[in-house]
Amino acid sequence: MNIHEYQAKALFEQYGIPTPKGQIAQNPEEFEDAVNTLSDGTMVVKSQIHAGGRGKGVFTDGFQGGVKVLASKEEALEAGGRMLGNTLVTHQTGPAGRKVGTVYFTEASEIAKEYYLAILLDRATARPVIVASTEGGVEIERVAAESPEKITRVFIDPILGLMPYQARQVALGLGFSGTAFRQAVKIVMALYKLFHETDASLVEINPLILTKEGDVEALDAKMGFDDNALFRHSEIAALRDLNEEDPKEIEASKHSLNYIALDGNIACMVNGAGLAMATMDIIKHYGGNPANFLDVGGGATEEQVTQAFKIILSDPKVEGILVNIFGGIMKCDVIAAGIIGAAKSVHIDVPLVVRLEGTNVDKGKQLLAESGLSITSADSLGDAAEKIVQLVTAS
Repeated sequence: MNIHEYQAKALFEQYGIPTPKGQIAQNPEEFEDAVNTLSDGTMVVKSQIHAGGRGKGVFTDGFQGGVKVLASKEEALEAGGRMLGNTLVTHQTGPAGRKVGTVYFTEASEIAKEYYLAILLDRATARPVIVASTEGGVEIERVAAESPEKITRVFIDPILGLMPYQARQVALGLGFSGTAFRQAVKIVMALYKLFHETDASLVEINPLILTKEGDVEALDAKMGFDDNALFRHSEIAALRDLNEEDPKEIEASKHSLNYIALDGNIACMVNGAGLAMATMDIIKHYGGNPANFLDVGGGATEEQVTQAFKIILSDPKVEGILVNIFGGIMKCDVIAAGIIGAAKSVHIDVPLVVRLEGTNVDKGKQLLAESGLSITSADSLGDAAEKIVQLVTAS
């Protein structure tokens, strides 16, 4: 789960991480009160969406930039009015963009230098890693590709936690000295405490800045959390903004289905995350494009399968469905009966290919063959992928 910048900064404040003073507005009536809480002078107006590249984004009405640095409150109010309710398109939103439901007004900071600082999970080592760079304010992927020597990585033992010497190593790697060095060390220690105690998967500051007065502060904030740990953090779960999520993914979560929408036209229904990834790969291998990742789990019920079909068919891009099920915990004949029951209750007007493997696979295939439904059975994953791609291409 992701949260907005202003929500992440509120958590930063709780952990003693300095940020510029700011105030949100979610309707035009709140604009004046929001800006009046801030000091006179240069202000920053930020569109709040779950996507990067806001500053370079363009609104669908042609207004340029989802982040504006403006000289006066009057200009800030005007820019906020142009942003709120408008749709911002960035390189991360895709052409559809995201509608802005919250505008964040902040006091401007006088920047002497920008840095990058983040803590995330490194899956290769199964450890948290601090990633820091002297090249802040730009995409870290670009820095990694063009100037990898400018990136400092410090791996953290999850049992011991972040040690003070490691925080000093990060601050030194960024080139801080004196008072700024001590402030940076405190920020790194606090950032890890926040990361650990909230079960975050990512905490990112881009940019972390050194002000002209010599202070270090977080100019931006981005946080993501492990969905599986949210039961421990009701206060963080309450920050979820459903307007930023795909309605199909929201509906899937209500039925304990793991669903992620993609851009293709061949829907997948699979039991097991690894098998789902392999299914998407082999669809691509045969020239198709997967429309989703959908893991119904090892013990899926007929009701869950029915809901999965409904969610799949609610995507207008879907032109075919591949069901790939391994009967381990559940037997193939039970799975087949669930598929048949679901298919009868949901009108399926696109090609449907089903591949079953595992316990009672022959009984499962027999049930599918005798169902009277337009279901194409497959003998292997490769056979299934080839058949669904051919059926979609021919339709």
